[in-house]
Amino acid sequence: MEQYFDIALIIISIALVASIILQSKGVGLGGLAGGDSGGVFTARRGIEKTLFYITIGLGVLFVVLTLITVIVSR
Repeated sequence: MEQYFDIALIIISIALVASIILQSKGVGLGGLAGGDSGGVFTARRGIEKTLFYITIGLGVLFVVLTLITVIVSR
């Protein structure tokens, strides 16, 4: 049973990293390293808003699955 949770954690973590990287598409390479782009705040619309909600969902799912894995492994 633990193996299934471990595989699910790996898949979710890869998807989470990919969604975070996709969100910084217009920032440039400096944004990936943590640099300030100096841009003005813009409202999320369309696919950006959807990707934002997907990232939040993946983050919550990752935390919940991690807690379940710890509980099951005891």
